[in-house]
Amino acid sequence: MDLTTTYLGLKLKNPIVPSASPLSHTLDSMKRLEDAGASAIVMYSLFEEQITHETAEFDHYLSKGTESFAEALSYFPDVKEYNLGPDEYVELVHKAKRSLGIPVIGSLNGVSTGGWISFAKKIEEAGADALELNVYYIPTEPKLSGQLVEERYLEVLRAVKGTVRIPVAMKLSPFFSSISNIAKRLDDEGVNGLVLFNRFYQPDIDLETLEVTPNVVLSSSGALRLPLRWIAILYGRLKASLGATSGIHTAEDVLKALMAGANVTMMCSALLNHGPNRIKEILVNLDRWMVDHEYVSVKQMQGSMSQKSVADPAAFERANYMKSLQSYK
Repeated sequence: MDLTTTYLGLKLKNPIVPSASPLSHTLDSMKRLEDAGASAIVMYSLFEEQITHETAEFDHYLSKGTESFAEALSYFPDVKEYNLGPDEYVELVHKAKRSLGIPVIGSLNGVSTGGWISFAKKIEEAGADALELNVYYIPTEPKLSGQLVEERYLEVLRAVKGTVRIPVAMKLSPFFSSISNIAKRLDDEGVNGLVLFNRFYQPDIDLETLEVTPNVVLSSSGALRLPLRWIAILYGRLKASLGATSGIHTAEDVLKALMAGANVTMMCSALLNHGPNRIKEILVNLDRWMVDHEYVSVKQMQGSMSQKSVADPAAFERANYMKSLQSYK
């Protein structure tokens, strides 16, 4: 079977790419992912806070409003101890490129167009094949309009695209009033790929301590439904590559995402639960399914179940809601 695919202009040996996670904290761990069959690796994210925490501008935003809530600053970890520092991150990218035979994609997580973006160039100079921008932004100010929120994404993309020559992907959240519109605007600005979707980690409440507690809830295959719908809708309407993330746990999940129109499927929770060899298992099952169903290549199936290709395009829109309710009768 021909499992090759193209993402961000990079030809990959298969569509399985580990997404940004602790699994890329060390070179040894990345080598295990490559040995298991990963076609590329997205490095864990370098956070804006790690780079700019000493600047006056960041201090202003960090402390804004804390005169009313003195404990607010305790929510932020000591960024000096969080992951590796900026210089160590760049060095790890450099080592990964020297040691691995697959593309290495750097990852930046931030919300502004400040000095942290200069590290995009340093990541490029370290040898990264591409860069993923993870704009993890939760607008809580009631006076901030949706248009201004979207403009922030566009400004960050423009700033980075004006800094580097390597391909740039942007990881989006599903919380836009018009996902198709923001996707098209980013596409028009030259984004090379869109990763759908970022999973915002929601806070919980500890009923014993009466504290708001951050924690990670890993995804299940059910989480795939959301990116599946929007990848199917966007397929064929954009020049940018499409990456599916959230809910990729099995070969069946990979197949569904590819048929919806994804160029790659990105895994995190499944690898944290089962280890790097999960990739090998999925590739075996993917190959077996393709043989049984007479597919000869990934390219043959890509987009075959997208909105523009299925007999009933409304299945991805409002009509699907009615049919879902009817299924319980």
